[in-house]
Amino acid sequence: MNKFLVLIMTCFLMAPVLPASAQTVGFADAIKILGASCGKDINTYCKTANLGNNEIGQCLSQNQSKISAQCAADSITVTALLEARFAAQAAAPKLCDRDAQQYCKLVKPGNGNVLRCLLKAQPSVSEKCNTAIDLAGYR
Repeated sequence: MNKFLVLIMTCFLMAPVLPASAQTVGFADAIKILGASCGKDINTYCKTANLGNNEIGQCLSQNQSKISAQCAADSITVTALLEARFAAQAAAPKLCDRDAQQYCKLVKPGNGNVLRCLLKAQPSVSEKCNTAIDLAGYR
């Protein structure tokens, strides 16, 4: 997971915004959050770190006692939100299986066809499936 987090941190931007109602987060929002709160720490402590090979992540870990409290806190939050999204993406097919069989039985699986069908059938799809699709970031 650290490699993943480091990739996000390395692409820092300066636009901190996390929707108050978000229960998962996508890469773009994660980059914005971490860029805003960790960009200064990366510039201060990890100027010579390479963007690849997890060097920035290792650098931040080595300087954990020096990085800002906001960077440390946001890193934990973003990691949890990304892990929640990955879990939702893994769980969505099973949670939506019954809806897919009911509303998309004539759809050829593959290439996102079933997901597109479920998105179109949103008003009829179960709340459980719609929630899974939302948390997975598919909508």
